[in-house]
Amino acid sequence: MVILDSLIQFPTLDSMADDGLVALGGNLLPATLLKAYQRGIFPWYNEGEPILWWCPNPRCVLFPQQLKVSKSMQVIIKKNHFRFTVNKAFAAVINNCKIVNLQKHDGTWISDDITKAYNHLHLLGHAHSAEAWLGNELVGGLYGIQIGKVFFGESMFSKVSNASKFAFIQYVQLLQSKGIQIIDCQMPTNHLKSLGAIMIQRKDFIDLLNKYCT
Repeated sequence: MVILDSLIQFPTLDSMADDGLVALGGNLLPATLLKAYQRGIFPWYNEGEPILWWCPNPRCVLFPQQLKVSKSMQVIIKKNHFRFTVNKAFAAVINNCKIVNLQKHDGTWISDDITKAYNHLHLLGHAHSAEAWLGNELVGGLYGIQIGKVFFGESMFSKVSNASKFAFIQYVQLLQSKGIQIIDCQMPTNHLKSLGAIMIQRKDFIDLLNKYCT
């Protein structure tokens, strides 16, 4: 593990440990975060701790063309049960992700500093949100970072059944239409696997980033 100083030199692939923790310290400035994501590294730590930077091996990813949409979700989408938008409520999405994490885990890695940093990235055009609405109420969504032809998913939330899944499916299809080649899901969950996410080796993931993060 590397201790970062003000120069923020992230480790290379051959020096990364298998446990996924690759660096400690640094900052959450836009240039630092974008440099990290381009190398397959993301911040994940509890409030009050030093910033911890991770690059898991293996890595959970979704190739847009492999998206799985269940028959039940096809029915929900066809009925226009939810309304889909992009970048209409970024701050609300990340705040809801924070609240849901707090409720589920009695704590969250989405600290005030993380919230501030990603809202800043959104204003700069690097961070994006996808939203699911029921009437005028925001009931689900997700946010992440886009660099080149890669979307790095960060977190999602759902207030009603299927809302986050709806937003995810709609957004993946939109990203695919815009030429996105890979969606980083970071860590596997049954929810993501049901939508088509798979595990690949870290080396293969970073090779894809070198090809598509331009």
